[in-house]
Amino acid sequence: MINISKLYCDEVTPGDWLRYGKEGSGQRAGEIVPKKASERRPIVVWNITRICNLKCVHCYNDSGVGKSFNDITTEKAKAVLDDLAEFGVPSVLFSGGEPLMRHDLFELIPYAGSRGLRTVISTNGTLINENIAKKIKDYGVSYVGISLDGIGPINDKFRGVDGAFDMAVSGIRNCMAAGVRVGLRLTLTKRNVQDLERLFDFFEGEGIERACFYHLVPSGRGQVIASEDLTHTQSRAAIETILAKTKQFKESGKKTDILTVDNHVDGVYLYLKLLKENPEQAEKVLSLLRWNGGGMYSSGVGIGCVDFNGKVHADQFWGHYDLGDIHEKPFSEIWTNPDEPLLKGLRDRRGYVKGRCRLCNFLTSAAAVYGCVRICISPTHGHLTLRAI
Repeated sequence: MINISKLYCDEVTPGDWLRYGKEGSGQRAGEIVPKKASERRPIVVWNITRICNLKCVHCYNDSGVGKSFNDITTEKAKAVLDDLAEFGVPSVLFSGGEPLMRHDLFELIPYAGSRGLRTVISTNGTLINENIAKKIKDYGVSYVGISLDGIGPINDKFRGVDGAFDMAVSGIRNCMAAGVRVGLRLTLTKRNVQDLERLFDFFEGEGIERACFYHLVPSGRGQVIASEDLTHTQSRAAIETILAKTKQFKESGKKTDILTVDNHVDGVYLYLKLLKENPEQAEKVLSLLRWNGGGMYSSGVGIGCVDFNGKVHADQFWGHYDLGDIHEKPFSEIWTNPDEPLLKGLRDRRGYVKGRCRLCNFLTSAAAVYGCVRICISPTHGHLTLRAI
């Protein structure tokens, strides 16, 4: 994640303690601020079910109604949470499918909390009525991320169900009325990039402070719409809009927590922009980017995933490669396996990067590897270009 509010606007935002090693930015009593990004335990995305009431065209794991999966029992799920707590995982993000369709979600959430784990729900928001919102608040959920990919019909077309937008907005409002910290998650594609201004107007109108803009990852059903990924020109324009709107909110006195996800070079783009606008802030940003390490300490280090079959992955988009199975071994044992070749590579990327990429000035602040594709970034003609090698 690239925190635009933190890096571009110098906001103190929740999560800075884990993302940048900064004290006094949201850590709770007993939580240890990491001295190095490489030493972080992973935030675990747990696809607790494959069942979903929507039919999103870009679903990264092909969830839906009637899809088969290796369901986990409540008893076993609690044992997994015990292991994650003892392993020192900072947060468990319950996802899906649609996690609110999991029959025992509101048994697992308070159990996780009792073990000291932060709990997060990643949901489409359509099932959050007033009663559900109250439960979420009462059970101490740290944050609810609600997916929204456009205004009105644009979102509904993404979601494959008419009325999904209105139901999600109702869920957002119910959460906010109950005092739940809520934010939006959006995937940028050619279908909705023209809607960015309206989306920011929506954030402002609803009083939403946090939004995560995901770059499209062609995983699961998302492979079908890979051609709708933004061009480099469109991606740069989108980032410029996000930067400008975040800055505008800051200048008007609004507190924000705006992030981009799944393209670590956004941070370097921001840094190069700040070199011209605010060199002093640019140096602070470079220091934070280097501490975080970008992709260097992301998949397989700072984030991991357990899917609805119990398979462990380096992140939620890497479903084609299994690290192990929680039905057979504890997550902690799988995650610390010294003989797992993928984890070896992800945790020592500099040892595997060859050629000119190894000499890149930004290797330690924006290194990113997805599967067998190495993404390289370099300043060219005054802007950034992305090059798959």
